[in-house]
Amino acid sequence: MPRLTHSLAIKLTACVVGGMALLFGLYGYWNLRLWRQSQQEIIFQDADRISDTVRRSIRYSMLRNQREEVFHIINTIGHENGISRIRIFSKEGQISFSTDEKEVGQFVDKKAEACYACHAQAQPLTRLDRPDRMRIYTARDGTRVLGLIRPIENEADCSNAACHAHSGGSQVLGVLDTNVSLAAADLTVAQHQGQLVIFTAAAILIVSLFSTWLIWMTVHKPVRRLTEGTRHVAQGDLDYLLPETGRDEISSLAVSFNHMTQELKKARAENLQWTQTLEDRVQQKTGELERAYRSLMQSEKMASLGRLAAVVAHEINNPLAGILTYSKLLSRMADKGFSENQRLSEAKSYLHIIEGESRRCGGIVKNLLTFARQTPINPQKNDLNEIVERCLLLVGHQMTLQNIELEKRLELHLPPLYCDAGQVQQALLVILMNAVEAMLQGGRLSVESAYDPARRLGRVVVTDEGPGIPSGVLSHIFEPFFSTKSEEGRGTGLGLAIALGIVQQHGGNIEVVSTPQKGTAFTVLLPEEPPLSSVATGAPGSPAGAA
Repeated sequence: MPRLTHSLAIKLTACVVGGMALLFGLYGYWNLRLWRQSQQEIIFQDADRISDTVRRSIRYSMLRNQREEVFHIINTIGHENGISRIRIFSKEGQISFSTDEKEVGQFVDKKAEACYACHAQAQPLTRLDRPDRMRIYTARDGTRVLGLIRPIENEADCSNAACHAHSGGSQVLGVLDTNVSLAAADLTVAQHQGQLVIFTAAAILIVSLFSTWLIWMTVHKPVRRLTEGTRHVAQGDLDYLLPETGRDEISSLAVSFNHMTQELKKARAENLQWTQTLEDRVQQKTGELERAYRSLMQSEKMASLGRLAAVVAHEINNPLAGILTYSKLLSRMADKGFSENQRLSEAKSYLHIIEGESRRCGGIVKNLLTFARQTPINPQKNDLNEIVERCLLLVGHQMTLQNIELEKRLELHLPPLYCDAGQVQQALLVILMNAVEAMLQGGRLSVESAYDPARRLGRVVVTDEGPGIPSGVLSHIFEPFFSTKSEEGRGTGLGLAIALGIVQQHGGNIEVVSTPQKGTAFTVLLPEEPPLSSVATGAPGSPAGAA
């Protein structure tokens, strides 16, 4: 089941419900604000009418200077329901009449909220717009009060009255301040606000439920069926079909999905048929290739045996021919007798030649046996530098004869290697002799030893300045009986194969880098300890290309 936050229906429902909630909320807020403004306007008009009624009611009494009558009129009107206070103060700010008798005779602050509209400038205003005459403040009991000021203008009747209280030059005689309580209006607004909130919440809830049900039926369920069908198809169930109901886009998508599924089913059947046909053809061709491979391997084995037999026959035939020749000579000399010292010494020389040729045949056979079945190694702790030094001592005479300069860089204090010193020496001698024979006209032979602590490997690098090994030949140099020495008697091609077998038997390897006309570098890598399997069984290595 997908997470709810990933559901398309949930996201769509959230957007629709959120949008409707925002829209209804803004509509309710704007409606409440307009209603408050209308209520405030109604209250202001009522206050204005009350103020005008008071002014008209006391006009005649004030013209006659009937102060007691003015007080009674103000006091009577001021105690009507909804009227908080009525007072009249002169243009100097002294309260002349008030429903609150305690403040009669006191002066008001001209910088107060009720007076600031007129007295903000140096010359007080004589005319005020209606909004400037209104103020709303909070009374001591916590209720809101609407205050409305109305200037009492100096009319012609006032200046011509019998009391002559005011001269004709004054434009404003005083101010009528009417205060109307807003407690009832605020209570009505609060009730209306609560009803509006309840109505808005109910409308949001009803529309949200309907929208959710509509989205669930028209979006969520079809999309879920489509998702389920896609999952079945992904799992390989191409028989799964979606119900095709309705004529909307999702229904069209279901029709297309079913058509696609049928086409996929048909294509899969065709692919399976072709796959089966291809498998049969592949098996047939594989059988033919296996038979051809076995035939080729048999031919290769026979060719390898033929080459091996030819090489062995050629290598052994020469010393055997010499042995036969000198044996016949000795036989003839024996028939004639060995009385003379000269013939005796000649016979001894023949015997020495026969002995040497016999040893040569034995060496060829021994090398073949060494390559075919290596003896188990006898590992002991040995100093790699000492083995290198012994090898250099054995080839030192040959290097002197060929005018070869030795460059020796042996790392001091090498850790001892657990190896068979005799076999490692044999492998290094093969590489050193090949390097010496590669520089018939002289040159420089570099021998370097080192230890790699990360890989725990001892390393011997032998570098010559010979003609190098061609790239086409380099991959065959470890094959048995493969040799680049064209002169007869210089090699049998078993040396490097035997050397690689010895090194691999110790768990190491031989790496070769050669550059034509610049020289060749052989790197012998020997582990600090040989693998246990090689020590226990003496299993021969697998020289590269020896098959």
